[in-house]
Amino acid sequence: MTENATRDIVAKLWNLCHILRDDGVTYNEYVTELTFLLFLKMMQETGHEDRIPNGYGWEALSKREGLDQLEYYRRLLLDLGDTKKTQDPTILAIFADAGTKLRKPAHLKSLTMAIDKLDWFSAREEGLGNLYEGLLEKNAAEKKSGAGQYFTPRPLIDCIVRLTKPQPGEVIQDPAAGTAGFIVAADHDIKVRTDDLFELTENQAFFQRHLAYRGAELVPDAHRLCLMNLMLHGIESSVVCADTLSPDGEALGKADLIMTNPPFGTKKGGGRPNRSDFSITNDTSNKQLAFVEHIVRALKPGGRAAVVVPDNVLFEDNTGRRLRSWLMECGANRRRHRCRQELVRSEADHGIMAMLYIKTALDLAAKRMSTWPSRHRDADLPRTAAAIPSRPPSTKSSSST
Repeated sequence: MTENATRDIVAKLWNLCHILRDDGVTYNEYVTELTFLLFLKMMQETGHEDRIPNGYGWEALSKREGLDQLEYYRRLLLDLGDTKKTQDPTILAIFADAGTKLRKPAHLKSLTMAIDKLDWFSAREEGLGNLYEGLLEKNAAEKKSGAGQYFTPRPLIDCIVRLTKPQPGEVIQDPAAGTAGFIVAADHDIKVRTDDLFELTENQAFFQRHLAYRGAELVPDAHRLCLMNLMLHGIESSVVCADTLSPDGEALGKADLIMTNPPFGTKKGGGRPNRSDFSITNDTSNKQLAFVEHIVRALKPGGRAAVVVPDNVLFEDNTGRRLRSWLMECGANRRRHRCRQELVRSEADHGIMAMLYIKTALDLAAKRMSTWPSRHRDADLPRTAAAIPSRPPSTKSSSST
C-alpha cells in the first residue's frame, strides 16, 4: 500500500468522528471509542479472533441491526473486560472498564458499515500497526482532542532512536509510555537490522517479542491505545497502567535503555512522589524532576537514557539544584555509585549528555553543524546531535596510546 493509500484510509477513519460527534462523543473520547470497534475488525482481518470469547467477533456485531446491535455492543464491551469471561490479559486490559458513549443505534450501524467498506486488503499489506499509528497521529494533531500530550512527534522519536541505538537483547523501558511511540520505534529499528528477528535465535526472538520492553502509563484511555498499538505491531511485552512515581514504578525494574517524554508540570493536588527509593525529589510535586530521578535509578550499570525535558529544568531552585548536583556526583563517581547516565557517547568521544532539552537542542545542533565542513554534517548527526559539540570533529586520526 502506498503512503497515499495509508493516508486515505486514516482520513476515512478520522471522518467517522463526525458520526460520533452527532451522538455526543467528544474529540478526546473519539479514538478510544473507535479503538473498540477497530480491535474487533482487526482481529478478524489478522485471523486472531480465537483470542476473543466465542460469540463476540466482528461478524456477530456487524450483522445485527437497530437496538439489538447497540445492546449487544454494550454487553460485548463489558464481557471482554470481565475476568470471568475473558482470559487473554491484553484484551482484558484494553477493555478494562470499557463502555460506549453511543446512544443512537443508527450511528453504531453507520460506523460498522463504514469500517467494513475500508480497503482492508491494502491495510494488511502495509501493516495494521502503521494504520493505527496514523490514526493516533491524526488525533494528536487535532488540538481539540487534547491527545497531543500522550503522543510524541514521530520525527523526534526516530531521532532519539537513531542516537541511542537500541540493541537486540536489551531491556528497553518507557516509564511514561503514552501511546507507546518509543517502544514501537525501537522495536521497528531492531527488526529492520535483524531481518524481522529471523537473524536471531529462537530464544532471542522470543525475548524481543515478549520480554524486551517495559513501561507504564497512568491514564487508562491512553493505556488502551498503547496496548492496541503494541499488539498491532506484534509486541506482547508488558506496559502496565500505573503511576511510575508510586511504588509501582519500582516494579518496572532495571533497564539497559530508557527513552521517554514524561509529563510536564506538577502532580495534581500538589502530591509528592511515593517512592521509597527516592531521596532527591521525594519532597517535590514537579513531575519532570521526579521522572529524571526514576530514570537514573532504573538504569543498569552502563545503561543509557534519552529523556525529553523543558528548558533549564535542572536550574530551578532547591530540588532542581539538588538533582543537578546529584547527577554530577553520579557522573564523577560512576564506579562507586554505579549509575552512569548518558544519552550518547559518540565515537569521537565528544561528550556525555543526560537529557535532551527539546526546545533548543536540535536547533542548536543544526546551527553548529551548519558551520562544519559538508563531509561531516550528515555522517556525524546520528552520533553527535544530542551531545552537541562546540566544534566539528577533527579530521586527524588520533593515535592509540
